[in-house]
Amino acid sequence: MTLELDGVTHRYGSERAIDDVSLSLDDGELVALLGPSGCGKTTVVQAIAGHLDPTAGRVSLRGADVTGVPPEDRNVGVVFQRSTLYPHMTVGENVAYGLESGDLPAEKVSERVDQYLELVELADRRGASPESLSGGETRRVELARALAPEPDVLLLDEPLSALDKGLRARLRDEIVRIQRRTGVTTLFVTHDQEDAMSVADRLVVLRDGAIAAAGAPRRLYESPPTQFVASFLGRSNELSATVDGESSTVAIGGTEVDLDVVPSEVTDAARPMVHVRPNDLTVEAVSQSGSTSSSARDASVRSDASADGERSDDRARPIEIRGTVTRVRDVGRRYDVRVEVDSGEVVTVERHRDEVSQSDRVTVSVAASDLSVFLVSE
Repeated sequence: MTLELDGVTHRYGSERAIDDVSLSLDDGELVALLGPSGCGKTTVVQAIAGHLDPTAGRVSLRGADVTGVPPEDRNVGVVFQRSTLYPHMTVGENVAYGLESGDLPAEKVSERVDQYLELVELADRRGASPESLSGGETRRVELARALAPEPDVLLLDEPLSALDKGLRARLRDEIVRIQRRTGVTTLFVTHDQEDAMSVADRLVVLRDGAIAAAGAPRRLYESPPTQFVASFLGRSNELSATVDGESSTVAIGGTEVDLDVVPSEVTDAARPMVHVRPNDLTVEAVSQSGSTSSSARDASVRSDASADGERSDDRARPIEIRGTVTRVRDVGRRYDVRVEVDSGEVVTVERHRDEVSQSDRVTVSVAASDLSVFLVSE
């Protein structure tokens, strides 16, 4: 175990920043610490780096308790949200800065600088001034500087927040490449779900200073453990569900559905709330006769069959909810179709074709297996 936090708590006066945070990172693992602004992410980084002494709990590096150890005596590299390159130094001098106070002779320092500038593909910029660098180059120099001392742990605190979308995507790929090449244990801290999902082996979701969930990115996305995680980790629609025990039905979005079609969690909860991802919904126009189009029926048949061609159980049948399109928005790679269902609630459906229009009566369909069910009180 490279890094371990055990019950770390910190308060600024009477204000709680983080509360009983326990997490661990294995050797070579890239973990994303994800959460909204103000949830305590930076406090976690500062506790690991040694920039603050937590109110309670313990920070361990490679099995040694470093909770009271000063930052310069912890083998931790940090890339901060804002640039910290020294403007009066060249790129090479910035990378060498953290090495010159150690035991490396001058020629070894120079070799190490060359090694890590080559790793971030900036060997030709060694003599450049930081002011001449682009935003992406600045981030890569800071990565080289943080990695040059060959730390036990690399902390990336919102490293992409100041970059435009295209540059963010390219630098995300660079971070993954560099982390895989070096094998350094890395904690990637961000509020951006796409950044976290793109880079991490594992996600840790922080809410109000406490860990709300931890696990593989795809598992947390597809099977969120709480309503907060469902709504925060990517886009999600929310619908209330009302169970009628006498008729053995449940109303979802104003449409009655047999209980044997929905997940068992719906009937187990007194006041269930249903979440479903926009890309797990389909929408089809309702004809004047009141039936959906043939493509919708074909989709239902496909959903009703398992991968090997066998009929699946009732819970594989799609749930169909009627509503009216209130807006169709072209966002480039897809269309976002906003539908007010008959209960008055609103859902967004992702489409790749523009086949419905505002004011159309439609059927919104979803497989029961794509529903996540939570208690309203969560």
